[in-house]
Amino acid sequence: MTNAVNIEEQAQQDQQVIGANSEIIFHVTMKLSDGSAADSTKVNNKPAKLNMGDGSLSPAFEAKLLGLSANESTEFTLPAADAFGEVNPDNIYHLERSRFDAESLEVGAIISFEQQNGTELPGVVREIAGDSVTIDFNHPLAGQVVTFDIEILNVN
Repeated sequence: MTNAVNIEEQAQQDQQVIGANSEIIFHVTMKLSDGSAADSTKVNNKPAKLNMGDGSLSPAFEAKLLGLSANESTEFTLPAADAFGEVNPDNIYHLERSRFDAESLEVGAIISFEQQNGTELPGVVREIAGDSVTIDFNHPLAGQVVTFDIEILNVN
């Protein structure tokens, strides 16, 4: 009977280790190279959920999680290309100022744009010059080296 219990415990432990197809729930705090905090799921106590291999995060990010278990923590730094990507100049648009509500238009503001398929895409106002507004649709952390502090809460 002891062997059966040990095998069951081992299977349960194996299930808790992050693998290529695991679903994980975790807290993440992201810091920039100057040490400032960029974002954290701990602020509102709303952990993130990730299905490994679904393409939502970079392969380099996922590789750092493989083999970790629930209740483990890790910290790692990724270059921009492996974190949120490099800044893509094709994602920066110059639009006519008349398309915007003048009262809410300011540099740094995040404006939501509806795409043709109905989904929302946020853009950051980078510059206002005359009749032109520069909108950046890159991820706000694109081009940044990011340090990730990860706390694994659950693995399935």
